[in-house]
Amino acid sequence: MEWLVSMQPRSWPEPDPVIAAAIRSMYRGKRQPPLPVRVRDELGELFADAEFAAAFGSEGRPGWSPGRLALITVLQRVDNLTDRQAADTVRADLSWKYALGLALDDPGFDASVLSEFRTRVIAHGLEERALDLLLARLVEKGLIGAGGKQRTDSTHVISAVRDLNRLELAGECVRAALEAISAADPGWTSRVLELPGWAGRYRARVDSWRLPASETKRAELARAYGADGYALVEAVYAPFSPAWLRDLPAVQALRVMLIQNYVRVTDRKGREVVCRRRPLEDGGEGLPPGRSRLTSPYDVDARWAAKGDDLFWNGYKLHISETCNTTTGTTGTTGTTGTNIVPPNLITNVATTDATVPDNQMTDKIHQMLAARELLPDEHYLDSGYPSAELLVSARKRFGIALITPVLLDYSSQARAAAGYDRAAFTIDWDAEQARCPQGQASSSWSRCTQRDTEAIVVKFSGEVCRPCPVRSLCTSARRGGRQLTIRARPLQEALDQARVDQASKDWRDKYKLRAGVEGTMRQAVAVTGVRRARYRGLAKVHLEHVFSAVALNLIRLDAWWNGHPLDRTRTGHLARLELAELALAA
Repeated sequence: MEWLVSMQPRSWPEPDPVIAAAIRSMYRGKRQPPLPVRVRDELGELFADAEFAAAFGSEGRPGWSPGRLALITVLQRVDNLTDRQAADTVRADLSWKYALGLALDDPGFDASVLSEFRTRVIAHGLEERALDLLLARLVEKGLIGAGGKQRTDSTHVISAVRDLNRLELAGECVRAALEAISAADPGWTSRVLELPGWAGRYRARVDSWRLPASETKRAELARAYGADGYALVEAVYAPFSPAWLRDLPAVQALRVMLIQNYVRVTDRKGREVVCRRRPLEDGGEGLPPGRSRLTSPYDVDARWAAKGDDLFWNGYKLHISETCNTTTGTTGTTGTTGTNIVPPNLITNVATTDATVPDNQMTDKIHQMLAARELLPDEHYLDSGYPSAELLVSARKRFGIALITPVLLDYSSQARAAAGYDRAAFTIDWDAEQARCPQGQASSSWSRCTQRDTEAIVVKFSGEVCRPCPVRSLCTSARRGGRQLTIRARPLQEALDQARVDQASKDWRDKYKLRAGVEGTMRQAVAVTGVRRARYRGLAKVHLEHVFSAVALNLIRLDAWWNGHPLDRTRTGHLARLELAELALAA
Protein backbone atom coordinates (compact mmCIF):
# COMPACT_ATOMS: atom_id res chain seq x y z
CA MET A 1 0.00 0.00 0.00
CA GLU A 2 1.38 3.41 -0.99
CA TRP A 3 0.96 6.05 1.72
CA LEU A 4 1.70 9.75 1.53
CA VAL A 5 4.63 10.35 3.84
CA SER A 6 6.60 13.35 2.64
CA MET A 7 6.39 15.89 -0.13
CA GLN A 8 8.82 18.19 -1.90
CA PRO A 9 6.90 20.84 -3.91
CA ARG A 10 7.61 20.52 -7.62
CA SER A 11 6.08 22.00 -10.74
CA TRP A 12 3.98 19.65 -12.83
CA PRO A 13 5.74 18.32 -15.93
CA GLU A 14 4.45 19.38 -19.30
CA PRO A 15 2.15 16.81 -20.96
CA ASP A 16 4.05 13.86 -22.40
CA PRO A 17 4.74 14.57 -26.12
CA VAL A 18 3.49 11.12 -27.13
CA ILE A 19 0.24 11.59 -25.24
CA ALA A 20 -0.15 15.16 -26.51
CA ALA A 21 0.30 14.00 -30.11
CA ALA A 22 -2.27 11.24 -29.63
CA ILE A 23 -4.77 13.69 -28.10
CA ARG A 24 -4.33 16.20 -30.93
CA SER A 25 -4.75 13.43 -33.47
CA MET A 26 -7.93 12.06 -31.87
CA TYR A 27 -9.52 15.48 -31.35
CA ARG A 28 -8.92 17.42 -34.53
CA GLY A 29 -11.25 19.58 -36.56
CA LYS A 30 -14.61 20.15 -34.94
CA ARG A 31 -14.16 17.47 -32.30
CA GLN A 32 -13.66 19.17 -28.93
CA PRO A 33 -11.05 17.76 -26.53
CA PRO A 34 -12.31 16.21 -23.27
CA LEU A 35 -12.61 18.24 -20.11
CA PRO A 36 -9.26 17.22 -18.48
CA VAL A 37 -7.37 18.28 -21.62
CA ARG A 38 -9.22 21.59 -21.86
CA VAL A 39 -8.61 22.33 -18.16
CA ARG A 40 -4.86 21.74 -18.51
CA ASP A 41 -4.66 23.87 -21.67
CA GLU A 42 -6.70 26.78 -20.23
CA LEU A 43 -5.69 26.77 -16.55
CA GLY A 44 -2.29 25.07 -16.56
CA GLU A 45 -1.02 23.85 -13.18
CA LEU A 46 -4.20 24.67 -11.30
CA PHE A 47 -3.30 23.18 -7.89
CA ALA A 48 0.35 23.76 -7.05
CA ASP A 49 1.98 21.32 -4.62
CA ALA A 50 3.14 24.18 -2.40
CA GLU A 51 -0.47 25.08 -1.62
CA PHE A 52 -0.85 21.77 0.23
CA ALA A 53 2.64 21.63 1.75
CA ALA A 54 1.33 22.21 5.29
CA ALA A 55 -0.39 18.81 5.23
CA PHE A 56 2.78 16.83 4.53
CA GLY A 57 6.16 16.34 6.13
CA SER A 58 9.53 17.08 4.58
CA GLU A 59 11.19 13.81 5.61
CA GLY A 60 10.42 10.19 4.92
CA ARG A 61 9.31 8.22 1.91
CA PRO A 62 8.17 10.55 -0.87
CA GLY A 63 4.55 10.33 -1.81
CA TRP A 64 2.36 11.40 -4.68
CA SER A 65 2.02 15.05 -5.68
CA PRO A 66 -0.82 16.56 -3.56
CA GLY A 67 -1.64 19.08 -6.29
CA ARG A 68 -2.19 16.25 -8.75
CA LEU A 69 -4.26 14.35 -6.18
CA ALA A 70 -6.43 17.44 -5.75
CA LEU A 71 -7.09 17.57 -9.51
CA ILE A 72 -7.75 13.82 -9.54
CA THR A 73 -10.29 14.28 -6.75
CA VAL A 74 -12.01 17.01 -8.77
CA LEU A 75 -12.10 14.87 -11.94
CA GLN A 76 -13.38 12.03 -9.79
CA ARG A 77 -16.35 14.20 -8.86
CA VAL A 78 -16.88 15.23 -12.51
CA ASP A 79 -17.47 11.59 -13.47
CA ASN A 80 -18.83 10.56 -10.03
CA LEU A 81 -16.21 7.81 -9.63
CA THR A 82 -15.20 5.77 -6.60
CA ASP A 83 -11.60 5.91 -5.37
CA ARG A 84 -10.78 2.62 -7.06
CA GLN A 85 -12.34 3.76 -10.35
CA ALA A 86 -10.44 7.06 -10.17
CA ALA A 87 -7.12 5.25 -9.60
CA ASP A 88 -7.84 2.96 -12.55
CA THR A 89 -8.70 5.94 -14.74
CA VAL A 90 -5.38 7.63 -13.92
CA ARG A 91 -3.60 4.54 -15.26
CA ALA A 92 -5.74 4.04 -18.35
CA ASP A 93 -7.17 7.38 -19.56
CA LEU A 94 -4.95 9.45 -21.83
CA SER A 95 -6.83 12.68 -21.14
CA TRP A 96 -6.19 12.32 -17.39
CA LYS A 97 -2.50 11.59 -18.00
CA TYR A 98 -2.34 14.69 -20.21
CA ALA A 99 -3.91 16.89 -17.53
CA LEU A 100 -1.64 15.51 -14.82
CA GLY A 101 1.56 15.54 -16.85
CA LEU A 102 2.12 11.78 -16.46
CA ALA A 103 4.18 9.55 -18.71
CA LEU A 104 2.44 6.98 -20.88
CA ASP A 105 3.80 4.11 -18.77
CA ASP A 106 3.17 5.72 -15.38
CA PRO A 107 1.82 2.97 -13.03
CA GLY A 108 -0.40 5.31 -11.03
CA PHE A 109 -1.07 4.67 -7.34
CA ASP A 110 -3.10 2.57 -4.95
CA ALA A 111 -6.68 3.78 -4.43
CA SER A 112 -6.07 4.19 -0.68
CA VAL A 113 -3.84 7.20 -1.41
CA LEU A 114 -6.93 9.29 -2.18
CA SER A 115 -8.41 8.54 1.23
CA GLU A 116 -5.14 9.40 2.93
CA PHE A 117 -4.97 12.65 0.94
CA ARG A 118 -8.47 13.69 2.06
CA THR A 119 -7.63 12.86 5.68
CA ARG A 120 -4.50 15.01 5.60
CA VAL A 121 -6.29 17.92 3.93
CA ILE A 122 -8.98 17.89 6.63
CA ALA A 123 -6.52 17.48 9.49
CA HIS A 124 -4.70 20.64 8.42
CA GLY A 125 -7.77 22.77 7.66
CA LEU A 126 -7.27 22.92 3.90
CA GLU A 127 -10.81 21.96 2.91
CA GLU A 128 -11.43 25.24 1.05
CA ARG A 129 -8.06 25.38 -0.71
CA ALA A 130 -9.10 23.80 -4.02
CA LEU A 131 -12.05 26.19 -4.51
CA ASP A 132 -9.94 29.16 -3.42
CA LEU A 133 -7.25 28.34 -5.99
CA LEU A 134 -9.75 27.92 -8.82
CA LEU A 135 -11.56 31.16 -8.02
CA ALA A 136 -8.26 33.06 -7.73
CA ARG A 137 -7.24 31.80 -11.17
CA LEU A 138 -10.60 32.84 -12.63
CA VAL A 139 -10.25 36.29 -11.08
CA GLU A 140 -6.88 36.63 -12.84
CA LYS A 141 -8.57 35.72 -16.13
CA GLY A 142 -11.35 38.25 -15.56
CA LEU A 143 -14.08 35.62 -15.51
CA ILE A 144 -15.27 36.45 -12.00
CA GLY A 145 -14.93 39.30 -9.54
CA ALA A 146 -16.52 41.31 -6.78
CA GLY A 147 -19.80 43.10 -7.39
CA GLY A 148 -22.61 42.01 -9.65
CA LYS A 149 -25.28 39.55 -8.62
CA GLN A 150 -25.17 36.24 -6.78
CA ARG A 151 -27.80 33.84 -5.50
CA THR A 152 -27.80 31.22 -2.77
CA ASP A 153 -29.95 28.24 -1.91
CA SER A 154 -29.72 25.17 0.29
CA THR A 155 -30.58 21.49 -0.06
CA HIS A 156 -30.70 18.52 2.27
CA VAL A 157 -27.88 15.96 2.36
CA ILE A 158 -28.56 12.43 3.59
CA SER A 159 -25.78 11.00 5.75
CA ALA A 160 -23.80 7.90 4.81
CA VAL A 161 -25.11 5.91 7.77
CA ARG A 162 -28.17 3.79 8.43
CA ASP A 163 -31.24 5.45 9.95
CA LEU A 164 -31.75 4.24 13.53
CA ASN A 165 -34.65 4.57 15.93
CA ARG A 166 -33.95 5.11 19.64
CA LEU A 167 -33.83 1.40 20.46
CA GLU A 168 -31.56 0.57 17.52
CA LEU A 169 -29.32 3.53 18.40
CA ALA A 170 -28.86 2.32 21.97
CA GLY A 171 -27.92 -1.22 20.94
CA GLU A 172 -25.73 -0.14 18.03
CA CYS A 173 -23.79 2.31 20.21
CA VAL A 174 -22.92 -0.51 22.61
CA ARG A 175 -21.98 -2.80 19.70
CA ALA A 176 -19.85 -0.12 18.01
CA ALA A 177 -17.93 0.50 21.23
CA LEU A 178 -17.36 -3.23 21.72
CA GLU A 179 -16.09 -3.60 18.15
CA ALA A 180 -13.73 -0.63 18.50
CA ILE A 181 -12.33 -1.85 21.84
CA SER A 182 -11.93 -5.41 20.58
CA ALA A 183 -9.99 -4.18 17.53
CA ALA A 184 -7.83 -1.78 19.56
CA ASP A 185 -7.06 -4.08 22.54
CA PRO A 186 -8.29 -7.68 22.12
CA GLY A 187 -6.58 -8.72 25.32
CA TRP A 188 -8.53 -6.22 27.42
CA THR A 189 -11.82 -7.49 25.99
CA SER A 190 -11.06 -11.14 26.76
CA ARG A 191 -9.82 -10.33 30.28
CA VAL A 192 -12.63 -8.02 31.37
CA LEU A 193 -15.78 -9.18 29.57
CA GLU A 194 -17.61 -12.48 29.50
CA LEU A 195 -17.19 -12.99 25.80
CA PRO A 196 -19.97 -15.58 25.16
CA GLY A 197 -22.66 -13.41 26.77
CA TRP A 198 -21.61 -10.14 25.14
CA ALA A 199 -21.00 -11.75 21.76
CA GLY A 200 -24.42 -13.40 21.86
CA ARG A 201 -26.13 -10.02 22.21
CA TYR A 202 -23.89 -7.90 19.97
CA ARG A 203 -22.47 -10.26 17.34
CA ALA A 204 -24.78 -8.95 14.58
CA ARG A 205 -25.79 -5.36 13.92
CA VAL A 206 -28.87 -4.15 15.77
CA ASP A 207 -31.89 -3.52 13.56
CA SER A 208 -35.66 -3.76 13.74
CA TRP A 209 -35.74 -7.05 11.82
CA ARG A 210 -34.21 -8.82 14.81
CA LEU A 211 -35.91 -6.87 17.59
CA PRO A 212 -39.02 -8.19 19.40
CA ALA A 213 -42.41 -6.91 18.32
CA SER A 214 -43.88 -6.73 21.82
CA GLU A 215 -43.67 -3.29 23.44
CA THR A 216 -42.97 -4.91 26.82
CA LYS A 217 -40.04 -6.90 25.46
CA ARG A 218 -38.72 -3.90 23.56
CA ALA A 219 -38.79 -1.88 26.78
CA GLU A 220 -36.88 -4.65 28.56
CA LEU A 221 -34.35 -4.76 25.74
CA ALA A 222 -33.89 -0.97 25.91
CA ARG A 223 -33.11 -1.20 29.63
CA ALA A 224 -30.69 -4.07 28.93
CA TYR A 225 -28.86 -1.99 26.31
CA GLY A 226 -28.59 0.85 28.80
CA ALA A 227 -27.30 -1.39 31.58
CA ASP A 228 -24.73 -2.95 29.25
CA GLY A 229 -23.63 0.49 28.09
CA TYR A 230 -23.09 1.76 31.63
CA ALA A 231 -21.23 -1.43 32.57
CA LEU A 232 -18.94 -1.13 29.54
CA VAL A 233 -18.17 2.55 30.16
CA GLU A 234 -17.44 1.90 33.84
CA ALA A 235 -15.04 -0.89 32.88
CA VAL A 236 -13.25 1.34 30.37
CA TYR A 237 -12.86 4.11 32.96
CA ALA A 238 -11.74 1.71 35.71
CA PRO A 239 -8.17 2.12 37.08
CA PHE A 240 -7.07 -1.20 35.59
CA SER A 241 -7.96 -0.12 32.01
CA PRO A 242 -5.61 1.74 29.66
CA ALA A 243 -6.44 5.45 29.66
CA TRP A 244 -6.29 5.65 25.86
CA LEU A 245 -9.35 3.39 25.52
CA ARG A 246 -11.47 6.28 26.79
CA ASP A 247 -10.50 8.38 23.78
CA LEU A 248 -11.85 5.95 21.19
CA PRO A 249 -14.56 7.77 19.20
CA ALA A 250 -16.98 4.86 19.62
CA VAL A 251 -16.58 4.98 23.42
CA GLN A 252 -17.24 8.71 23.45
CA ALA A 253 -20.32 8.19 21.26
CA LEU A 254 -21.56 5.57 23.73
CA ARG A 255 -21.16 8.02 26.62
CA VAL A 256 -23.12 10.69 24.76
CA MET A 257 -25.89 8.22 23.90
CA LEU A 258 -26.23 7.15 27.55
CA ILE A 259 -26.41 10.74 28.79
CA GLN A 260 -29.02 11.66 26.19
CA ASN A 261 -31.23 8.58 26.45
CA TYR A 262 -30.89 7.08 29.93
CA VAL A 263 -30.96 7.98 33.63
CA ARG A 264 -29.97 5.93 36.65
CA VAL A 265 -32.42 6.06 39.54
CA THR A 266 -32.85 4.26 42.85
CA ASP A 267 -35.94 2.07 43.29
CA ARG A 268 -37.89 1.47 46.49
CA LYS A 269 -35.47 -1.23 47.62
CA GLY A 270 -32.46 1.05 47.23
CA ARG A 271 -31.20 -0.62 44.08
CA GLU A 272 -29.82 1.37 41.17
CA VAL A 273 -31.99 0.96 38.09
CA VAL A 274 -31.32 2.09 34.52
CA CYS A 275 -34.34 3.75 32.88
CA ARG A 276 -34.92 5.37 29.51
CA ARG A 277 -35.47 9.11 29.41
CA ARG A 278 -38.99 10.25 28.61
CA PRO A 279 -40.14 13.57 27.09
CA LEU A 280 -41.09 16.35 29.49
CA GLU A 281 -44.66 16.36 28.22
CA ASP A 282 -44.97 12.76 29.37
CA GLY A 283 -43.77 13.64 32.84
CA GLY A 284 -40.26 12.40 32.16
CA GLU A 285 -36.76 13.77 32.56
CA GLY A 286 -36.67 15.34 29.11
CA LEU A 287 -34.72 14.63 25.93
CA PRO A 288 -32.00 16.81 24.38
CA PRO A 289 -32.96 19.17 21.53
CA GLY A 290 -32.61 17.88 18.00
CA ARG A 291 -29.54 20.04 17.31
CA SER A 292 -27.61 18.10 19.98
CA ARG A 293 -29.11 14.63 19.70
CA LEU A 294 -26.84 11.82 18.50
CA THR A 295 -28.31 9.82 15.61
CA SER A 296 -25.59 7.25 14.91
CA PRO A 297 -22.36 6.06 16.56
CA TYR A 298 -20.69 6.08 13.14
CA ASP A 299 -21.39 9.74 12.28
CA VAL A 300 -21.64 11.89 15.39
CA ASP A 301 -22.21 15.09 13.37
CA ALA A 302 -25.35 13.97 11.52
CA ARG A 303 -28.70 15.21 12.85
CA TRP A 304 -32.38 14.59 12.18
CA ALA A 305 -34.31 17.51 10.69
CA ALA A 306 -37.60 18.20 8.93
CA LYS A 307 -38.63 20.67 6.24
CA GLY A 308 -42.28 21.15 5.47
CA ASP A 309 -44.64 18.23 5.84
CA ASP A 310 -42.97 15.78 3.47
CA LEU A 311 -39.20 15.97 4.07
CA PHE A 312 -37.56 14.30 7.08
CA TRP A 313 -33.93 13.30 6.87
CA ASN A 314 -30.84 12.44 8.90
CA GLY A 315 -27.70 14.23 7.81
CA TYR A 316 -26.59 17.68 6.75
CA LYS A 317 -27.50 20.78 4.78
CA LEU A 318 -25.58 22.25 1.85
CA HIS A 319 -25.61 25.95 0.87
CA ILE A 320 -24.42 26.87 -2.64
CA SER A 321 -23.75 30.43 -3.83
CA GLU A 322 -23.19 31.28 -7.48
CA THR A 323 -22.89 34.25 -9.78
CA CYS A 324 -25.89 35.03 -11.96
CA ASN A 325 -24.80 37.11 -14.93
CA THR A 326 -27.67 38.67 -16.87
CA THR A 327 -25.92 41.24 -19.06
CA THR A 328 -22.82 41.48 -21.17
CA GLY A 329 -21.33 43.99 -18.75
CA THR A 330 -18.83 41.37 -17.59
CA THR A 331 -17.25 39.61 -20.52
CA GLY A 332 -14.43 37.22 -21.19
CA THR A 333 -13.07 35.11 -23.99
CA THR A 334 -13.99 31.55 -24.77
CA GLY A 335 -10.48 30.20 -24.43
CA THR A 336 -8.75 29.76 -27.77
CA THR A 337 -11.72 30.98 -29.81
CA GLY A 338 -11.36 34.59 -28.64
CA THR A 339 -15.11 35.25 -28.78
CA ASN A 340 -16.41 37.75 -26.22
CA ILE A 341 -19.50 36.41 -24.46
CA VAL A 342 -21.00 36.49 -20.98
CA PRO A 343 -19.04 34.17 -18.65
CA PRO A 344 -20.89 31.18 -17.21
CA ASN A 345 -22.51 31.28 -13.80
CA LEU A 346 -19.86 29.99 -11.39
CA ILE A 347 -20.08 28.70 -7.83
CA THR A 348 -18.35 31.11 -5.45
CA ASN A 349 -19.00 29.46 -2.11
CA VAL A 350 -20.25 26.28 -0.46
CA ALA A 351 -21.13 25.89 3.21
CA THR A 352 -22.07 22.68 5.00
CA THR A 353 -23.89 22.44 8.32
CA ASP A 354 -25.73 19.77 10.23
CA ALA A 355 -29.35 19.44 9.22
CA THR A 356 -30.76 21.44 12.15
CA VAL A 357 -29.07 24.79 11.40
CA PRO A 358 -31.65 27.29 10.02
CA ASP A 359 -30.82 29.07 6.79
CA ASN A 360 -30.91 32.53 8.39
CA GLN A 361 -28.00 31.58 10.66
CA MET A 362 -25.84 31.07 7.57
CA THR A 363 -26.50 34.34 5.73
CA ASP A 364 -23.88 36.37 7.56
CA LYS A 365 -21.37 33.48 7.54
CA ILE A 366 -21.76 33.14 3.77
CA HIS A 367 -21.06 36.86 3.39
CA GLN A 368 -17.95 36.52 5.56
CA MET A 369 -16.67 33.64 3.40
CA LEU A 370 -17.30 35.65 0.22
CA ALA A 371 -15.56 38.66 1.76
CA ALA A 372 -12.50 36.52 2.53
CA ARG A 373 -12.34 35.62 -1.18
CA GLU A 374 -13.01 39.26 -2.18
CA LEU A 375 -16.06 38.12 -4.14
CA LEU A 376 -18.87 39.98 -2.38
CA PRO A 377 -21.80 40.79 -4.70
CA ASP A 378 -23.73 44.03 -4.90
CA GLU A 379 -27.02 42.13 -4.85
CA HIS A 380 -27.65 38.79 -3.18
CA TYR A 381 -30.77 36.85 -4.20
CA LEU A 382 -32.16 34.58 -1.47
CA ASP A 383 -35.35 32.79 -0.57
CA SER A 384 -37.42 33.72 2.48
CA GLY A 385 -35.53 31.35 4.79
CA TYR A 386 -32.35 33.44 4.77
CA PRO A 387 -33.27 37.04 5.72
CA SER A 388 -34.27 38.82 8.89
CA ALA A 389 -34.69 42.48 9.72
CA GLU A 390 -31.24 42.49 11.33
CA LEU A 391 -29.64 40.94 8.25
CA LEU A 392 -31.28 43.43 5.88
CA VAL A 393 -29.53 46.21 7.78
CA SER A 394 -26.22 44.51 8.66
CA ALA A 395 -25.61 43.16 5.14
CA ARG A 396 -25.94 46.67 3.72
CA LYS A 397 -23.93 48.36 6.47
CA ARG A 398 -21.14 45.79 6.90
CA PHE A 399 -20.72 44.37 3.40
CA GLY A 400 -22.52 46.81 1.10
CA ILE A 401 -24.87 44.08 -0.08
CA ALA A 402 -28.52 44.54 -0.95
CA LEU A 403 -30.50 41.44 -0.05
CA ILE A 404 -33.07 40.73 -2.76
CA THR A 405 -35.37 38.45 -0.84
CA PRO A 406 -38.97 38.24 0.32
CA VAL A 407 -39.43 39.01 4.00
CA LEU A 408 -42.15 37.77 6.26
CA LEU A 409 -45.30 39.83 6.00
CA ASP A 410 -47.17 41.42 8.88
CA TYR A 411 -48.73 38.52 10.79
CA SER A 412 -51.28 40.55 12.79
CA SER A 413 -54.91 39.44 12.58
CA GLN A 414 -55.79 42.56 10.59
CA ALA A 415 -53.06 41.89 8.01
CA ARG A 416 -53.92 38.20 7.70
CA ALA A 417 -57.57 39.00 7.15
CA ALA A 418 -56.72 41.85 4.73
CA ALA A 419 -59.37 43.92 6.54
CA GLY A 420 -58.92 46.69 9.05
CA TYR A 421 -55.86 48.59 10.12
CA ASP A 422 -52.60 46.67 10.09
CA ARG A 423 -49.19 48.01 11.24
CA ALA A 424 -48.60 49.91 8.02
CA ALA A 425 -51.70 52.02 8.66
CA PHE A 426 -50.06 53.64 11.72
CA THR A 427 -47.60 56.52 11.52
CA ILE A 428 -44.50 56.24 13.70
CA ASP A 429 -42.79 59.35 15.07
CA TRP A 430 -39.45 57.87 16.12
CA ASP A 431 -38.03 61.09 17.56
CA ALA A 432 -41.07 61.69 19.77
CA GLU A 433 -41.39 57.94 20.51
CA GLN A 434 -45.05 58.02 19.62
CA ALA A 435 -47.41 56.38 17.12
CA ARG A 436 -50.52 57.87 15.57
CA CYS A 437 -53.46 55.78 14.42
CA PRO A 438 -55.44 56.32 11.16
CA GLN A 439 -58.00 58.32 13.14
CA GLY A 440 -55.32 60.75 14.30
CA GLN A 441 -55.09 59.56 17.92
CA ALA A 442 -51.67 59.43 19.59
CA SER A 443 -50.32 56.45 21.55
CA SER A 444 -50.16 56.60 25.33
CA SER A 445 -47.02 54.52 26.01
CA TRP A 446 -43.77 53.45 24.34
CA SER A 447 -41.94 50.58 26.07
CA ARG A 448 -38.73 48.78 25.06
CA CYS A 449 -38.64 45.06 25.79
CA THR A 450 -37.17 41.71 24.74
CA GLN A 451 -39.39 39.15 23.05
CA ARG A 452 -37.97 35.73 22.12
CA ASP A 453 -34.42 37.04 22.57
CA THR A 454 -35.16 39.93 20.20
CA GLU A 455 -35.29 43.60 21.14
CA ALA A 456 -38.68 45.15 20.41
CA ILE A 457 -40.83 48.15 21.20
CA VAL A 458 -44.42 47.83 22.46
CA VAL A 459 -46.65 50.78 21.62
CA LYS A 460 -50.03 51.05 23.40
CA PHE A 461 -53.07 53.22 22.84
CA SER A 462 -55.26 54.18 25.77
CA GLY A 463 -58.49 52.27 26.28
CA GLU A 464 -60.32 55.57 26.88
CA VAL A 465 -59.36 56.62 23.35
CA CYS A 466 -60.07 53.31 21.63
CA ARG A 467 -63.37 52.32 23.25
CA PRO A 468 -65.51 55.15 21.78
CA CYS A 469 -63.72 55.03 18.40
CA PRO A 470 -66.25 54.49 15.54
CA VAL A 471 -63.86 52.14 13.69
CA ARG A 472 -62.79 50.16 16.74
CA SER A 473 -63.84 46.83 15.15
CA LEU A 474 -61.45 47.45 12.25
CA CYS A 475 -58.55 48.13 14.59
CA THR A 476 -58.61 45.89 17.66
CA SER A 477 -60.49 43.02 19.24
CA ALA A 478 -59.37 43.90 22.79
CA ARG A 479 -62.38 44.14 25.13
CA ARG A 480 -60.86 46.36 27.80
CA GLY A 481 -57.71 48.09 26.67
CA GLY A 482 -56.78 49.79 23.42
CA ARG A 483 -54.78 48.83 20.35
CA GLN A 484 -51.25 47.56 20.85
CA LEU A 485 -48.41 47.48 18.32
CA THR A 486 -45.11 45.60 18.49
CA ILE A 487 -42.37 47.08 16.36
CA ARG A 488 -38.59 46.72 16.03
CA ALA A 489 -35.86 49.30 16.57
CA ARG A 490 -36.00 52.13 14.04
CA PRO A 491 -33.37 50.96 11.49
CA LEU A 492 -34.78 47.42 11.51
CA GLN A 493 -38.40 48.44 11.28
CA GLU A 494 -37.80 50.92 8.49
CA ALA A 495 -35.83 48.32 6.51
CA LEU A 496 -38.59 45.77 7.08
CA ASP A 497 -41.34 48.20 6.05
CA GLN A 498 -39.47 49.20 2.90
CA ALA A 499 -38.83 45.56 1.96
CA ARG A 500 -42.54 44.76 2.34
CA VAL A 501 -43.48 47.69 0.12
CA ASP A 502 -40.89 46.72 -2.51
CA GLN A 503 -41.84 43.07 -2.76
CA ALA A 504 -45.45 43.99 -3.47
CA SER A 505 -44.48 45.68 -6.75
CA LYS A 506 -44.40 43.96 -10.16
CA ASP A 507 -40.91 45.31 -10.90
CA TRP A 508 -39.53 43.63 -7.78
CA ARG A 509 -41.26 40.34 -8.60
CA ASP A 510 -39.84 40.41 -12.13
CA LYS A 511 -36.40 41.14 -10.74
CA TYR A 512 -36.64 38.36 -8.16
CA LYS A 513 -37.24 35.76 -10.87
CA LEU A 514 -33.46 35.66 -11.24
CA ARG A 515 -33.22 33.65 -8.00
CA ALA A 516 -35.05 30.68 -9.53
CA GLY A 517 -32.00 29.82 -11.63
CA VAL A 518 -30.20 28.45 -8.57
CA GLU A 519 -32.62 25.51 -8.61
CA GLY A 520 -30.95 24.41 -11.84
CA THR A 521 -27.59 24.48 -10.08
CA MET A 522 -28.97 22.27 -7.34
CA ARG A 523 -30.32 19.89 -9.94
CA GLN A 524 -26.94 19.77 -11.70
CA ALA A 525 -25.12 19.19 -8.39
CA VAL A 526 -27.42 16.30 -7.55
CA ALA A 527 -27.42 14.75 -11.05
CA VAL A 528 -23.68 15.06 -11.73
CA THR A 529 -21.96 14.76 -8.36
CA GLY A 530 -24.67 13.22 -6.19
CA VAL A 531 -24.32 15.79 -3.41
CA ARG A 532 -27.65 14.89 -1.85
CA ARG A 533 -26.18 11.63 -0.51
CA ALA A 534 -22.96 11.98 1.47
CA ARG A 535 -20.12 9.65 0.53
CA TYR A 536 -18.24 10.17 3.78
CA ARG A 537 -18.97 10.43 7.50
CA GLY A 538 -18.44 13.50 9.61
CA LEU A 539 -19.08 17.17 8.91
CA ALA A 540 -15.49 17.94 7.84
CA LYS A 541 -15.34 15.15 5.26
CA VAL A 542 -18.82 15.91 3.93
CA HIS A 543 -17.86 19.56 3.51
CA LEU A 544 -14.66 18.56 1.70
CA GLU A 545 -16.79 16.47 -0.66
CA HIS A 546 -19.00 19.49 -1.32
CA VAL A 547 -16.02 21.75 -2.01
CA PHE A 548 -14.56 19.38 -4.60
CA SER A 549 -18.04 18.94 -6.10
CA ALA A 550 -18.31 22.73 -6.49
CA VAL A 551 -14.91 22.85 -8.23
CA ALA A 552 -16.03 20.01 -10.52
CA LEU A 553 -19.25 21.81 -11.44
CA ASN A 554 -17.32 25.00 -12.20
CA LEU A 555 -14.97 23.10 -14.51
CA ILE A 556 -17.92 21.47 -16.28
CA ARG A 557 -19.46 24.89 -16.87
CA LEU A 558 -16.18 26.40 -17.98
CA ASP A 559 -15.57 23.50 -20.36
CA ALA A 560 -18.98 24.05 -21.95
CA TRP A 561 -18.30 27.80 -22.17
CA TRP A 562 -14.85 27.30 -23.71
CA ASN A 563 -16.39 24.97 -26.28
CA GLY A 564 -19.27 27.34 -26.97
CA HIS A 565 -21.91 24.77 -25.97
CA PRO A 566 -24.75 25.86 -23.66
CA LEU A 567 -25.48 23.57 -20.73
CA ASP A 568 -28.78 21.87 -19.90
CA ARG A 569 -30.46 22.38 -23.24
CA THR A 570 -33.98 21.11 -22.81
CA ARG A 571 -34.85 18.21 -25.05
CA THR A 572 -37.81 18.91 -27.31
CA GLY A 573 -40.05 15.96 -28.09
CA HIS A 574 -41.73 15.29 -31.43
CA LEU A 575 -45.16 16.41 -30.18
CA ALA A 576 -43.71 19.61 -28.74
CA ARG A 577 -42.01 20.41 -32.06
CA LEU A 578 -45.32 19.96 -33.88
CA GLU A 579 -46.94 22.35 -31.41
CA LEU A 580 -44.20 24.93 -31.94
CA ALA A 581 -44.56 24.62 -35.72
CA GLU A 582 -48.32 25.11 -35.41
CA LEU A 583 -47.81 28.22 -33.31
CA ALA A 584 -45.31 29.58 -35.84
CA LEU A 585 -47.80 29.12 -38.68
CA ALA A 586 -50.54 30.79 -36.66
CA ALA A 587 -48.30 33.77 -36.03
